Amino acid sequence: MFNAIEFIEKKRDGGRHSESELKSLVSGAMSGSVAPYQLSAWLMAAYLKGLDDDEIMWLTKALANSGETVWHPAGVKIVDKHSTGGVGDKVTLVLVPLVASCGAKVAKLSGPGLGYTGGTVDKLDSIPGMNTHLREDEFAGQVERIGCAVSGHSRKLAPAEGIFYRMRDVTATVSSIPLITSSIISKKLAGGASGFVFDVKCGSGAFMQNEKDARALAEKLVQVSRKLGKQCKAILSDMEQPLGRYVGNAAEVCEAVQVMKGNGPEDTRTLCAELGGAMLTLAGVCQDSSKGRDLCLKALDDGCALKKFRELVNAQGGDARVADEPEQVLPSASHTYTVKAARAGVVSKLDALMIGEGLRALGGGRLRLEDKIDPAVSVELPAKIGDSVDKGAPVLIVHYNADGQLKAALPYLQECFDVSDSAEKRKLIIDRIE
Repeated sequence: MFNAIEFIEKKRDGGRHSESELKSLVSGAMSGSVAPYQLSAWLMAAYLKGLDDDEIMWLTKALANSGETVWHPAGVKIVDKHSTGGVGDKVTLVLVPLVASCGAKVAKLSGPGLGYTGGTVDKLDSIPGMNTHLREDEFAGQVERIGCAVSGHSRKLAPAEGIFYRMRDVTATVSSIPLITSSIISKKLAGGASGFVFDVKCGSGAFMQNEKDARALAEKLVQVSRKLGKQCKAILSDMEQPLGRYVGNAAEVCEAVQVMKGNGPEDTRTLCAELGGAMLTLAGVCQDSSKGRDLCLKALDDGCALKKFRELVNAQGGDARVADEPEQVLPSASHTYTVKAARAGVVSKLDALMIGEGLRALGGGRLRLEDKIDPAVSVELPAKIGDSVDKGAPVLIVHYNADGQLKAALPYLQECFDVSDSAEKRKLIIDRIE
């Protein structure tokens, strides 16, 4: 019989758990035989003493197998991508149809945003009629039929992970790399993919704000995924400033469409091609990532990615006109306010965290999961770090609906940037972890 007290004592004293012990912990958390205060005590012990790669693997498997899993036909290589979260990160909107248009099968399970980071489901929900909560059979069937699907996480998939995450959130144990790793990969395993690409963000708008921690997380995600028999790559990317030119749900969908029309911001286009190339390699479409990147760039320029996006939206009940005239289909804010440069010079800071908080104050993000989002509000970024601006030139344009929201957002948005005599443009791709 599982003794929770002895189990906690073992990790508290630096001991190593067995696979059966970790399975018992997860099943006990699900059944209630392990009390919340006991799970809390173990999480803190694991936070302080750590878990080795075997322990992380066993915990990950137990979390993934705590509910249903998505089944895909044998012999079909499904690839998935996960971002550790950021501001203006609309990559999934482009990446899923892009990679599918190049011949891979993409099954993407996504979540809503919480706090200052936006969620893919929230962005897609701004498209009228879009169904972002597919049943498991609908999800797998759509991947088989058109090559891709995007859906919110079902509560039936890895339900124990939800219990662990909620407890970590209130016990100051969220930032443990072993616990983050098991949380992320368990949901990927439940989604049924054979290969994963991780976009690990680094900077003010990321969970990992320094390169050392971001690299450690990326390496652990790759190591544990491979121990579980999954192909895996990780990209370290910059999140010191927001990605692209817009932050806000409907505006980011519009920007994603522009990228799929062969236009859009260069940083968004570059990151999509980088991640897409890695996914195509794991799917066996290309032998190396550079060829995959070239294939992705071609699909963005010749309309193949946009065609697949239109097909994806249509398959999930959305208004497919969004692929051709997004400004006519998506909600837009009724007012604008311009934040201007007080001097001429070069933008030297564009704090992603503060911009994300400003968007949340506008109504574009959540404090709690049950909060309702205004999809129309956004922050537009005419200038990025390293760009020259004149005195009085717009640095941010705020798109808002209510005066009270603007008043709440301006303390963030008026202080989020600096203009200096000089500044270098930021490097987007920091490293690749193979």
